[in-house]
Amino acid sequence: MKKSGVLNKELAGELTGLGHMDEFIICDAGFPVPRDAKRIDLALTKGIPTFMDTLRAVLSEIVAEKIVIVEETQKISPELYKKWRDIFKYQEFELIPHSQFKERARNVKFIVRTGEFIPYANMLIVAASQAEEFKKNFDVTF
Repeated sequence: MKKSGVLNKELAGELTGLGHMDEFIICDAGFPVPRDAKRIDLALTKGIPTFMDTLRAVLSEIVAEKIVIVEETQKISPELYKKWRDIFKYQEFELIPHSQFKERARNVKFIVRTGEFIPYANMLIVAASQAEEFKKNFDVTF
C-alpha cells in the first residue's frame, strides 16, 4: 500500500500521467464541470476537502509551470487570491474572465472537484517538465 503523497487512486494515476504543458483544473464544489470532461470528484461535504488541502496534495506530486485563474477571484475572494500569489512566486500567473475559464475547461486532461465553497476557487494548472532546471524554478511547497 502507498504510504504517502496522493492516496486517491484515480487522482494519483492522472497526476502520474501528466506531461510537460498538460493542463488540468482544481475547482470548487459549484464549478460547472463540462459533461464530457474527465472528472475526479473528491467532494465529500461542504469544505471537505478544501481547495488548499487539495492543492497542497497535488503540488507534492507535480511541478507547475503556469497558473490560470478567474479574474473575478481578485475582487470576490481577495484572501484566496493573495494566498495563491504568495504560493506561486515564479510561475506565470494568467487572469481570465470566468466565461473564458469555463470554455478552457473543455480542453483540459482532467478536473478535480473539491468540497470548497469559497467563490471562484478554481485554478487551471499547466504542468512543467521534471527536468532539473524546471524543478528548481517551479517546484512549490507550502
